[in-house]
Amino acid sequence: MFLHLNQVQRETQERVRTLVASEISPKAEEIDAREEFPQSSYEAFIKAGLLKLSLPIKYGGQEADATSLCLAIEEISKASPASALLVFPTQAVIRIIREVGTKEQQERFFFDMAQGDKLCGFCLTEPNHGSDAGSLQTRAVLDGDGYLVNGTKTFITLGPHAHYYLVFVRTGPGKRTGGISALIVPRNTPGLSFGKKEKKMGLGGSVTSEMIFQNARVPGENLLLQEGEGWTILSRHANVMRVWGAASMSLGIAEGAYEAALAFAKKRSQFKRLIASFQAVGFMLADMKMDIEAAKSLIFRTSAMIDNQEGTFRDIETLVSMCKCYASDMAMKVTIDAVQIFGGAGYMKGSPVERMMRDAKAIQIFDGSNQIQRMVMSKNIILD
Repeated sequence: MFLHLNQVQRETQERVRTLVASEISPKAEEIDAREEFPQSSYEAFIKAGLLKLSLPIKYGGQEADATSLCLAIEEISKASPASALLVFPTQAVIRIIREVGTKEQQERFFFDMAQGDKLCGFCLTEPNHGSDAGSLQTRAVLDGDGYLVNGTKTFITLGPHAHYYLVFVRTGPGKRTGGISALIVPRNTPGLSFGKKEKKMGLGGSVTSEMIFQNARVPGENLLLQEGEGWTILSRHANVMRVWGAASMSLGIAEGAYEAALAFAKKRSQFKRLIASFQAVGFMLADMKMDIEAAKSLIFRTSAMIDNQEGTFRDIETLVSMCKCYASDMAMKVTIDAVQIFGGAGYMKGSPVERMMRDAKAIQIFDGSNQIQRMVMSKNIILD
């Protein structure tokens, strides 16, 4: 697909592509197998400035638009989706502070992030409140000039390795979403601790753990907007991250699996012929490429609308859900077919397509399950 990119977007794509080829791709299998924080990727991203892509230019960032973030996450995910999860939530939190933070909050947090070595986590899910996020129960009670926070968050990407966390809490008596607020919580907050690291099917290099608040004291100045406006932050400012987060991760995974399967099919011989020459395999490759291009068109159309501030809120919300849902379902199908083309070799540990298939499954579930995305889409379609 030919993308109409501006100079900054093209430079971002090429810079990330070069970095991935030299620093990320050679270590992708090891990152997954070790199931530990990907220190090598973290250091490479610091050096390349990828952890501050969304920072305002005055703080040394690029003030990256949604399209640039899509390109960056796509390229990283072709090799190591787990490494992309260092960049994805970090940029989400930076963009939210950029959009809703006060001048004082921006100066305080962005000054600290200017070195480009800070990671940010996004904390919404709780043990009993996943898809039904509006019922979350982690509570923050105003106490003097700060909040005392109590509760547990679960499935937190980056676990204890982030430096700041955007945490959604219940501050008021409002029913469901009406009493939810958003706090920026530093990792060194007294009363904040982390549970065991989860063992996952895929995304082995992405640390996931519980986050436990026991009378954790958070400064009142770390409240974004006003009490009770957390759901506005989530729905109006955070949801778009699915385009350059989950959707672009899925696109990258699918492209990586397709490229690996195509290369394998063009060198593997059976019955004295390359298997790529068999119609059964050729049709699978054609379908894979077609589905990838369809997802790419949807993702970059949506990112362009976000960047150009086109369409209504409902238009964008619907397209964002489409991007996340379609791309992740597509990545699952493409990776399954890639394993089939590899045959027995594809089912073995160490095969890139085996790893990508496990990674793809996670994205159908996290960042709002695909069933929830279909609920959003159907609701908006009916209301139109």
